[in-house]
Amino acid sequence: MHIEPFAVSKSSLYVVATPIGNLQDLTPRAQTILRSVSVIAAEDTRVTGQMLKHFGITTPMISLREHNERAMSEKLVARLAAGETVAQVSDAGTPAISDPGAQLVAAVHAAGFKVVPVPGASALTTALSGAGFMCPHTLFYGFLPPKSRQRQDAIAPLAGLPYATVFYEAPHRILDTLNDLANGFGQDRIALVARELTKTFETLRRAPLGELLAWATADANQQRGEFVIVIDAAPPAEPDEANAHDHVLRPLMAELPLKQAVALAQQITGAPRNALYERALSLKADNQNDEEIDTES
Repeated sequence: MHIEPFAVSKSSLYVVATPIGNLQDLTPRAQTILRSVSVIAAEDTRVTGQMLKHFGITTPMISLREHNERAMSEKLVARLAAGETVAQVSDAGTPAISDPGAQLVAAVHAAGFKVVPVPGASALTTALSGAGFMCPHTLFYGFLPPKSRQRQDAIAPLAGLPYATVFYEAPHRILDTLNDLANGFGQDRIALVARELTKTFETLRRAPLGELLAWATADANQQRGEFVIVIDAAPPAEPDEANAHDHVLRPLMAELPLKQAVALAQQITGAPRNALYERALSLKADNQNDEEIDTES
């Protein structure tokens, strides 16, 4: 590994990761790029301005946020066409990961100009590295819906997946979200709550979801800041248990919508809702395949 002499390339977009809390996490390469480009497209120029001031960077900025990204992307592509260089940053972390940025990157690709990712801080990878889950696969979901019913519907098909699942959450919804996650994934599923990563009051706590909900409920300080929640993968089902409740599920599914059938099956059997839901999805898929075969015949 070696260090190449660096100069920004003409007509290039640099997608620059910035610190998620600790300013020391801005890499030397990122600092050089932010000093060298023609303009910095920032999610919030006030937030980015504080960071730039800390490093003595005086590059001009323009605002590129969710509500103006399409229009600003056209203007920035025009500047690239004129030979300028652009750096894109979000308020914290890596742009386009649950933040604005993807539209600009897509527009630059479509226009045929160069896109250069500049790696650095990311709440996603920071939390995963501190979780200690040995599942080799990860599903990044991002933010769940803000309303409880929609959130529960989003959680239901995720609970039985063989992936470590990662969510972002804001402080005003953290208790409601932990409650819905505990109900959907199960009170005993191991998870990590990572709060205020890289900041002064950084907290990482790993425990069953039910315990994490109780812990956060009991301490108002643990309800502040930005959150990453990592939930361990579902344990593999025992071969002889996967179809243990088919005798209940099948007749219910023949008469009721899937969610109602699962809810009633849970009341009857006492089995975990997420396991019943996954089995119901499997049975539904098998039935559809059988119908397609019959049609072809």
